[in-house]
Amino acid sequence: MKKIQINTNERKHTINKNIYGHFSEHLGRCIYNGFFVGKNSDIPNTNGMRNDVVDALRHIKIPVLRWPGGCFADEYHWRDGIGQQENRKKMINTHWGGVVEDNSFGTHEFMELCRQLGCEPYINGNVGSGTVQEMSEWVEYLTFDGVSPMAELRKQNGQEKAWKVKYWGVGNENWGCGGNMRPEYYADVYRQFQTYLRNYGDNKLYKIACGANVDDYNWTEKVMQIAGNYMNALTIHYYTLPTGDWGKKGSATDFSVEDYYTTLEKTLRMDELISNHLQIMNRYDPAHKVDMIVDEWGAWYDVEPGTNPGFLFQQSTMRDAIIAALNFNIFHKYANRVKMANIAQTVNVLQSVILTEGKEMVLTPTYHAFDMYKHHMDATLVYSYVENTNPIPDVDVTTSIDANNVLTITLVNPSANETRPVSVSIMGMKSDEISGQILTGAIDARNTFGTAPAVKVEDYTEITKRHHSIETALPPCSIVTLRLTQ
Repeated sequence: MKKIQINTNERKHTINKNIYGHFSEHLGRCIYNGFFVGKNSDIPNTNGMRNDVVDALRHIKIPVLRWPGGCFADEYHWRDGIGQQENRKKMINTHWGGVVEDNSFGTHEFMELCRQLGCEPYINGNVGSGTVQEMSEWVEYLTFDGVSPMAELRKQNGQEKAWKVKYWGVGNENWGCGGNMRPEYYADVYRQFQTYLRNYGDNKLYKIACGANVDDYNWTEKVMQIAGNYMNALTIHYYTLPTGDWGKKGSATDFSVEDYYTTLEKTLRMDELISNHLQIMNRYDPAHKVDMIVDEWGAWYDVEPGTNPGFLFQQSTMRDAIIAALNFNIFHKYANRVKMANIAQTVNVLQSVILTEGKEMVLTPTYHAFDMYKHHMDATLVYSYVENTNPIPDVDVTTSIDANNVLTITLVNPSANETRPVSVSIMGMKSDEISGQILTGAIDARNTFGTAPAVKVEDYTEITKRHHSIETALPPCSIVTLRLTQ
């Protein structure tokens, strides 16, 4: 039996709710036919946004949504996406499938989507093919309530009052698709661009610099050295590839137990990457003024057979729910510095939480992992310990306590086929009221269109309460959340 120790008297940092953020790019069917179907669609919608998708995301309390990319961001020119939809400029989406982008979903539509979701917008500006003036005017268009050409243009397009937009990314993957820049060059360009991103009224910008790809520690070193004093946050990107080979990444659904464990080992590398990048950041920012944001993460597999290779559509299984849980626990560990994370991507792309096909919608196991973890949002991390000696933990645990003094314990059993009995000892809190939920299934279990959900959150009652502990047996490939109320 694995022994787990929890001490609610030993409280750590707040788990920023934005760790449970999402990412939406003009890629495949994420925006079009995912979030957005247009006002004239026979799919139920509000101002063009699918009602079922919006309702599902509101249920998991989506806190922040990143847009318009991704690689698309550095070829996106925001003026093409404002005004009457029928008059908007059409372009070729050169990054993703070579399809026509008609710009019917633009700035106003994105802000309407965020309004319906009740989340904060995170806008990624164009550095790779854009100009300082273009990004500066986008900020003004969105957030300035005074007299100016941009404010007047916004009003002409139907939005009288300025919006609040806090989070601004200055370029995306500028080491690659965002311009193939050297870190020294990007750092200087970042300094230039951010100078002209103004705070209008009480809208205070949170400026986000493009960070490293995986373990490019030189990028972090140079950007922090040159531009660290001019940013609020620095990003990193890390995708979990089962094979480690971008040419053949592996199937999302057809994999062995060995493949499963290899994938989990690779996703756990997130801990090492965050730790190493933070060590570099700390040398240039000992006061910890610069946050870390993991604004692209998740599993990346080969596309589903028969689909457009440029649309990056893949299924999601219980393997992906475990991947999400393990990453959430890592983000909690570093939540004193990691203030946001954005899974790639929300709908129909990569490790999505929702799949759509016409009028149908499927909630993936990853969606249910988000649902299981939502009680940790803005709660305080408390001390928890379980001894694990293997690269993949026998049991992974994270624990937090919220403003109402409700303790949430989330236990993850990554084993493909072994039940893990656990004994949870809790110091500093007594509770007679315990509720539980579980998400479990075979490692390749998934939800598909036209069938009853094979993977879903269910009530969990297999709990034995002792004098100072709780005992349970975690089924294979499972996530269990226990809620204790004083």
